[in-house]
Amino acid sequence: MKTSDFYYDLPHELIAQTPLKERQKSRMMVLDKVTGSIKHEVFENIVDYIEKGDTIVLNDTKVLPARLFGHREKKDEVIEVLLLKQREDDIWQTLVKPGKKLKIGTEIIFDDELLKAQVIDILEDGQRVIKFEYKGIFNEILDKLGTMPLPPYITEKLKDKDRYQTVYSKNLGSAAAPTAGLHFTQEILGKLKRKGVNIVYVTLHVGLGTFRPVKVENVAEHKMHSEYFVINKEACDVINRTKSEGKKVYCVGTTSCRVLESATDEDGIIHEMAKETNIFIYPGYKFKMIDALLTNFHLPESTLIMLVSAFASKENIMNAYNVAVNEKYRFFSFGDCMLIK
Repeated sequence: MKTSDFYYDLPHELIAQTPLKERQKSRMMVLDKVTGSIKHEVFENIVDYIEKGDTIVLNDTKVLPARLFGHREKKDEVIEVLLLKQREDDIWQTLVKPGKKLKIGTEIIFDDELLKAQVIDILEDGQRVIKFEYKGIFNEILDKLGTMPLPPYITEKLKDKDRYQTVYSKNLGSAAAPTAGLHFTQEILGKLKRKGVNIVYVTLHVGLGTFRPVKVENVAEHKMHSEYFVINKEACDVINRTKSEGKKVYCVGTTSCRVLESATDEDGIIHEMAKETNIFIYPGYKFKMIDALLTNFHLPESTLIMLVSAFASKENIMNAYNVAVNEKYRFFSFGDCMLIK
C-alpha cells in the first residue's frame, strides 16, 4: 500500500484558521462505513445519533501552552523553544529554533525574574534536553509566558487560548489538542447523559508526531511515534459492559481510538492500563473495540487519514473527502467533523 494512495487535493482556503464562534455549530458529515452513504448534519445534532446504553469515549488531555520565546545572555536573536516531553521534574525534551547556537551549557532566558533554562544534552535528531530554573509554580509560569503550539498550517493568532482546549480537558500534558473533542459543549454532554448515554474518559497525551508527515512510499515501513496513555478500571468496566449488552462504543477522535485499540485484548476485552503506545492503524487492521468514530478531516497522506480509512475503507473515505471539498467543509484542527458509523 502506497502513501500516495491517501492523497487528495485540498484548496488552501478550506483550511480553517480560526474556531467558529460557537463550538457546536460545526458541520458534521455522517458516513455509513458499510455502504459509503453520506448525510450532511450539524454537530449539535449528534445526540440524535447515539442511543441509550451506548458509550462515548473522550480524551481528557489538556494542551500545554508549550511554545516559549527567550534569548541567550547576549540578548541576540529570539530563541523559540517547544516543549515535547517531560523527562524528570524540571527536565524537558524540546525542539528549538534556531538550534545551531544552542550547545550544551547554553543558558536560555525567558524571563529574568521567572524562568531560565540550560541545555544539558543534544539528541541525535537535534532535539535539545533542557533543565528549567524558576521561581514559583512551573505550570503557572508556563501559563503566563507560554503560547499554544498551534499546528503549522494555522497561521492566524488564536485570540482565546481556551478554544484550543476541549471543555472537559483535565490532565495537562499534550503538545496538540484532541481536535474531534473541540465541538462538544457542556450542554451537549448534559443532553447525552440525560438520554442515558455513558460518558467515559481516557487520557492520551498527543505528541507532535501527530503532524509528522509519512516520508516513506510503502506505508508498512513508516515508524509510528509513541504517546503515553492511561485508561482506568472504571472506564474499562463501563466499556466492557456496553459491549456485553450489545450496545455501541463511540470513540471521539483518533487519540481515543488508539487508546481503546491498544488496551483491548484479542478476545475483545479492554483492560486498565498506563503505558506508551505506538500502534499504527492503516487499512488491513482488524478493529477489536470501537463501533463508531467521530473525527475531524485530516491531512493528505497522514497516519490519521490512514486510520480512518482502515475503519471505513479507503474508497469510502477518499470519496467522503472529495465530497467534503466540493461541499466546502472546513478542514483540520478548527474545522468540521465526520461521524463514521
